Order: sequence, then C-alpha cells, then structure tokens
Amino acid sequence: MYIKKMLWAVALIGLVVCGVFAYYIYNAMFAPNTTFNNEVAYIYVPTNANYEDVRSQLEPLLEDIDAFDALANQKKYTTNIKAGRFAISKGMNNNDIINSIRSKNLPLKIAFNNQHNLADLAGRISTQIEADSLQLLTAMTDETFLSKNGFNKATALGMYLPNSYEFFWNTSAETFRERMLTEYNRFWTDTRKAKAKSLNLTPNEVITLASIVHEESKQADEQPRVAGVYLNRLRIGMPLQADPTLKFAAYQLPLYKNTIIRRVLNVHKSIDSPYNTYKNTGLPPGLIAMPDLSAIKAVLNPEKHSYLYFAADAKRLGYHKFAKTLGQHNNNAREYQRYLSSQGINK
Repeated sequence: MYIKKMLWAVALIGLVVCGVFAYYIYNAMFAPNTTFNNEVAYIYVPTNANYEDVRSQLEPLLEDIDAFDALANQKKYTTNIKAGRFAISKGMNNNDIINSIRSKNLPLKIAFNNQHNLADLAGRISTQIEADSLQLLTAMTDETFLSKNGFNKATALGMYLPNSYEFFWNTSAETFRERMLTEYNRFWTDTRKAKAKSLNLTPNEVITLASIVHEESKQADEQPRVAGVYLNRLRIGMPLQADPTLKFAAYQLPLYKNTIIRRVLNVHKSIDSPYNTYKNTGLPPGLIAMPDLSAIKAVLNPEKHSYLYFAADAKRLGYHKFAKTLGQHNNNAREYQRYLSSQGINK
C-alpha cells in the first residue's frame, strides 16, 4: 500500500513537473512577448552581425528577453543570423519573431532627386541602406566601372535617374550601383536613343543638357521650351550662355566656397572653366546637377520654335520670357535686373 502511494505521489509530481515544463515551453514559444505600443517595430541586422548585435536591438522591444534567448538557442537562430530589415508585430510570440527575423527580409522604398554631385547622392543613399557614404562614393567613382560602361567622373552622376526604387536594406554599394546601371539602361530604350541621335546628342549629352535645363527652370511645362532654346543655339554654333553653368564653375573655386550666388555678374562670365558656357561653345564636360526625369524628357521632346533667348519673368517668378531677337531679350533682361535690384539682390 505504501509503495502504491509512493508511486502515485511520484506520478503526480511528474505530472506537475511536466505541466510546469509544458507551460514554460508554451510561454517561451507562443505567449505574446512584445512591449512596444506601435503596431510594428523594425530591427536592422547588419551584414556579419552576431547574436549580441540582434539581441541589443530586441531587448527594448521584448517583455522577456531571457525566454527569447532560450528559444533562439533551441532553434539555432543564435548561430544562423541573417542580415536585413525585419518587422516585429505587436503581440508577436517568440516563435513568430524568430521566424520573422530569420527569413522575412523586407524590402524598402528608397528615393532621391536634386542631388548636386555624387558625394551628395552617396550621403543621401547612405541614410536609407546599410552601405555607408564612403563605400557608395568609392563604388560610384570607380574608374574601371565608369570606363567599362561609357561614363567618366564628369558624367557619372547621369547614371542615377531620380525616382523611387525598391531595395533590401542590406544592399551593398556595388549592388546599388549595378542596379542603377540596369535602371539607366532600361530608361534608354531604342526610341529614346533614336530621339537623342536625331538631335546629334549622345545619351550622356542629353542628360548633361537636361541638367542645365533643370537648373534654369523647375517648371515641367516650361522645360521643353527652354530645351528648344539651347538646342537652337547648339544647332547654329552659338554659345549656350547658361547662367547655371557659371554658378557651377564658380562653386569649384575657393573664392566662392560656402557662398550662394543669387545674381550672375560679369565677373562670373570671366571665370576660366570648361563649364563656362559664355566663353566656350558646345556642351560642358558633364552634368552641373542631377536633372529631374521631366528635364531629360524635355530635351528628348523639345518644343520646336525660333527662340534664341530667355530671361526670368519678374511678374511670373519661376517662369521666363522668351525672345527671338537680342533686342527683345535685352529688354526682358533689364526688366528682371531691375526687379533683382529692387529686392536688394546684388550678388
């Protein structure tokens, strides 16, 4: 009888222990274990990260990090870390969290426009993917890559067409660069190449001219007319005389470092630079800024007209007055110069 009671007692204790163990396992795997109030939280796991790197991001987000540790170790996640951007939903349990951060690397949308140079672009992209700005700039300016694909340092910015794109957060600098080359080649369809050829321009030259058009006018409805003026000048061998190229040339000089030129003066026209389109005929060596797609399309689809000149319109800021003769243009230019002076803009 005593032995029977002992056996029952042992069995009962065993059931309790099993129950406690089962409860512990259930909690470790299936009980909600988040502590944040938002619907979703994200963690960013760097390339070559270890478990401690992941744990340091998870700890503020979880109610019981020790329970997570135990399950992560049991499921061998601690020795099989994946890089990327991962989502954790409010109320998730440890099992679902591990499944998510193990295999559900989420893409994100990155966007860029209006970058003035490759360094600015690299800085912008580095805030959106894992690669840092130095890695990106090194990849973007790699001379072997540029030469192989028909670019140089003056035209390289033109390979990056402003838009929004889907990437994984852990994209490397080289992968980003290759994807942008793919997008560039996709943009240059046979139809667009034929349009460029009909204008006696290469794709690089189209984007170089588009950068000037974009700096002259941010108005998409006016850009085809501005492009038409510059193409008319190129056709007859007239210097482009584009004020934005003078600003670009000036900003390369120590004298104009950390300054903003709001009014182009005769002194700027004397700057010795291949980007000075008052002193040099034809297009400058490369882009002066990143043009919007609207400006590139404006160059490829210019308005056909006889205008050779344009000046900013003082009564319709952001737009321009166009002229066919120098006399008409000088009148328009004087009107805008008077406006600048009235606003105290002298340099």
